[in-house]
Amino acid sequence: MKINVIGLGYIGLPTSVVFASHGVEVKGIDTKKEVVDKLNAGQIHIEEEGLQSLFEEVVDSGMFQAQLQPEEADAFIIAVPTPNKDDEFKSCDTRYVVSALQAIVPFLRKGNTVIVESTIAPRTMEDVVLPIIQEAGFSVGEDIFLAHCPERVLPGNIVHEMVYNPRIIGGITEQCTEEAARVYQTFVKGELIRSKAGEAELSKLMENTFRDVNIALANELVKVSEKLNIDALKVIEMANLHPRVNLHTPGPGVGGHCLAVDPYFVVASAPEESPLIKTARAINVSMPKFVEAKVDEIMANAPTNKISVLGLTYKGNIDDIRESPAMEIMEELRKKYDVGIYDPHVSHYSESIESATANSSLLLILTDHNEFKAIDESYIKNMKQAQILDTKNIVKEYPEHVTYFNFGNIAEVKQLNEKDDLYVH
Repeated sequence: MKINVIGLGYIGLPTSVVFASHGVEVKGIDTKKEVVDKLNAGQIHIEEEGLQSLFEEVVDSGMFQAQLQPEEADAFIIAVPTPNKDDEFKSCDTRYVVSALQAIVPFLRKGNTVIVESTIAPRTMEDVVLPIIQEAGFSVGEDIFLAHCPERVLPGNIVHEMVYNPRIIGGITEQCTEEAARVYQTFVKGELIRSKAGEAELSKLMENTFRDVNIALANELVKVSEKLNIDALKVIEMANLHPRVNLHTPGPGVGGHCLAVDPYFVVASAPEESPLIKTARAINVSMPKFVEAKVDEIMANAPTNKISVLGLTYKGNIDDIRESPAMEIMEELRKKYDVGIYDPHVSHYSESIESATANSSLLLILTDHNEFKAIDESYIKNMKQAQILDTKNIVKEYPEHVTYFNFGNIAEVKQLNEKDDLYVH
């Protein structure tokens, strides 16, 4: 089998590598020459556990090559971005999907399978993708087999989950579904769940919307608990001991290419029928401002105007800053504070920890990297005032003389200025 994978980002590249590692000849297509050149030089351009070593194996075996243009193949997999449009509902922008389809049309031949992995709004396969294939003169379900097979993987564990997670196969016709399933049978050990294209589209969106709504509930609980001077994290811990309760983890907001984007696609498709989803999005979008307000309270009588931001990615132990609330918070704080930045996974933004914390009055932890679980003297020795605001509840160890806040004791920030025992160099 020969496959073209269109788009070599956080999903397209691992998809290419996993297919190639199972004996499929893969051409990875990307419009960015620097990406293609770097890959063909033997180096991946994203951070993902285990991917570099597997990539080297498939390059050495000759099963993978990156290039700028598609070529004839048995199957074409589209894994390009689908950002929000700048409209009232932040609806799904399909321009990159359309561009990818237009790029492969000249290379299509009867019997090919075309799969869209990109996350798309309901009815995109029928209303946007299908007409492009038909206009090229093909009969879908007879000449070309068309399906939506959304990715359902966790960054940091992508390679494993691609193989072992259940895979949704949503064909335009039953035969389209079966042909797409045949492609994924190459390596998927999880169940291949057969469905219609629209069902596959909406299922993927609701998986992420479920998490967004539940994170919003946890974030709202933080605000309620602060008002009532109650420890929200303790409340969540106790509530989750109930066998049918699973409150999610609060944080500084929701980011990434899925949770912060996909719920809007549902709202845009049925705005009158989705008030809960809209409200949840609004709550999560409000969290960066909530964090900024807490920082202002902590810094009201601080000895210096410097803050040390720890972590810029939207989740821990990866290098992905797409839609990251940490980036938004950092940029806003820069307008009124001197901001040092330390993120060991995002080198082009990060300073050394010594530089980032020099003369600082607050460590603001915005990402749950493993490196931040234990805050030792190396983090605080250069600080003017040793305080931590941990918005991810990641810190498990810190020196006794440090003043520590998280979303459990956040109500205590209001009493900060009354304390006189802060550790000051």
